[in-house]
Amino acid sequence: MSPRTAVLLAGLVVLVAGVVVAVGSWSGASSSAGGAGNGPLSVAGAPSAVPSRSPGGGPPSSSAAQLVVVHVVGAVARPGVVTLPGGSRVSDAVERAGSARDDADLARLNLARVLVDGERLYVPTVGETDIPAALEGSGGSGGGGAGAGSDGAGGGAGSAVDAVVDLNTADQTLLETLPGIGPSLAGRILAWRDEHGRFAAVEDLLDVSGIGDVRFAELRDRVRV
Repeated sequence: MSPRTAVLLAGLVVLVAGVVVAVGSWSGASSSAGGAGNGPLSVAGAPSAVPSRSPGGGPPSSSAAQLVVVHVVGAVARPGVVTLPGGSRVSDAVERAGSARDDADLARLNLARVLVDGERLYVPTVGETDIPAALEGSGGSGGGGAGAGSDGAGGGAGSAVDAVVDLNTADQTLLETLPGIGPSLAGRILAWRDEHGRFAAVEDLLDVSGIGDVRFAELRDRVRV
């Protein structure tokens, strides 16, 4: 091999070695950069694995949301505001208020009705028919009001439990506390009264559209003229 050929061959070897080193360095740098890029992606793509937001983002689990506050008045040992677990019944509120007095007429209460937060529960005495003046128009925001002992029919303001309703003075809200009387039927009763001036007898209810013999039998002892 001539000296010139040997020099050219050595130069070629050096050139190839340089290319190999350069390629290896570029490959290592690329891998490093790719690995660094994947790190943030895995973190950024991990919201589904961040449970710390769940407690704050879910429905409130505050114990206050699971309580009902009821104002119990009337024939109980300790009238006043009582706090009970959500889903409690009228019977629970009466017991929390010191239980019913001896003169309480519990037969006129629906003791199994679920309480509504913010309502006023009135426990009548035996023979009581009129709403106490202090309770007139004092219905609670939950629709319980003084008529909270009704069968969950949305006893409105100014209605005592099973109190006798005057057909000639009752308004829409008070009429709706009667059994089987909803907004539509209460409106028809008022319309009949406006048309005829007044109810002369309880039996005049039979002339109101939607009130038949069965419904009238339920209303007879709950209304007066």
